[in-house]
Amino acid sequence: MTASLRILRARVLLPSGEMAVTSVRTQAGKIAEVGDDLSPVPDEQVIEADGLTLLPGVIAPQVHFREPGLEHKEDLSTASRACAKGGVTSFLEMPNTLPVTVTQELLDQKLAIAAQKSIVNYGFFIGATPENLPDLNTANPTCGIKLFMGSAHGALLVDDQAATEAIFASGTRLIAVHAENQSRILARRQQFAGSDDPTVHSQIQDNQAALMATQFALSLSKKYQRRLHILHLSTAEEAELLRQDKPTWVTAEVTPQHLLLNTDAYYQIGSLAQMNPPLRSQHDNDVLWQALRDGVIDFIATDHAPHTLEEKAKPYPDCPSGMPGVETSLPLMLTQSSQGRCTVAQVANWMSTAVAKAYEIPNKGAIAPGYDADLVLVDLSAYRPVERGDLETKCRWSPFEGLMLTGWPVVTIVGGHIVFDHGKIDGSHRGQALTFGT
Repeated sequence: MTASLRILRARVLLPSGEMAVTSVRTQAGKIAEVGDDLSPVPDEQVIEADGLTLLPGVIAPQVHFREPGLEHKEDLSTASRACAKGGVTSFLEMPNTLPVTVTQELLDQKLAIAAQKSIVNYGFFIGATPENLPDLNTANPTCGIKLFMGSAHGALLVDDQAATEAIFASGTRLIAVHAENQSRILARRQQFAGSDDPTVHSQIQDNQAALMATQFALSLSKKYQRRLHILHLSTAEEAELLRQDKPTWVTAEVTPQHLLLNTDAYYQIGSLAQMNPPLRSQHDNDVLWQALRDGVIDFIATDHAPHTLEEKAKPYPDCPSGMPGVETSLPLMLTQSSQGRCTVAQVANWMSTAVAKAYEIPNKGAIAPGYDADLVLVDLSAYRPVERGDLETKCRWSPFEGLMLTGWPVVTIVGGHIVFDHGKIDGSHRGQALTFGT
């Protein structure tokens, strides 16, 4: 850890949402001072930030980093390097690895791997099954329970209504749902059987399948007053449902993919556009954007879910669903702010502050004394394209390849330590396990 770090003359996003040209000092992993006249201290490192914007480090609240068991797609070393390059200082990882993360022992194994490999901070969900209710309520530390209601297979699929209700009825910790109705998906798979066209993916796992599952999860959340988080909201219908009926204990997220891509992407990049839940229409894009700006949707998630190009090249339906995202999510959203769709302060709230609040992660998500020194300096004055050869993710592709973006990270700081600096990654640093209020 750098003993002391002084960032000079940055455009700093203050907790009020205002931008101020000022300086920030970190000491012992914390933000120590924010102000114009910070006197030098012995042996401190200085970053001249003239013209750069300083934001709270991104917290990526839904990622699939594939370790253990699927390391040919990604591992915690390559994924955390991708995080550092993308301004992501903390991540929350999903349980669908091999083996699936469904017990304290398996959670501990993941935490041990991350302690050895991850250069950014980390937390892990525990996965729900029809049989592991005691583990769901006792495993620690975990950010919450991941419940696959549909479009999954194997042990993590919980598509039985009684089993789902039992999970909501027991315990108090946050339940994060992948909300798609499995029965509808299976019926529609039969309807479209034999097609090798990836465009049918959005028809099989259609808007109605998502709405049905979200309605059911919401009804159980209300019945048991249970903390609910709806992962990767993708449809206009779900957004309008929450606009009309969203208890204070319910939150929702949206991905940049569901804001910026739609079914037209199948004709441009083929199966690289395939993800769960699927891409929707331009109308869905527009309604999701409005819901995000209005606070109906609370924050942004990447749903980083890498597969190799060889896997994605398989004919539908054998090609897997998912796409990478941690390296591009911040510049994607900051580019939207440069185009007037939102503000820089909104982006920081959606990608850091609101995530820390929802998962009760202490001392994250703001640039203020006493907060953790997890920070990112971005350049909002220059544009460059998303290029395959620049990516740190092991899968080495992006659905946004070729898109010109601004707001690329220049320096990423984790716990007061510079892990990314003008294109260079310090792989020697190790992040910390996050703590949660769940």
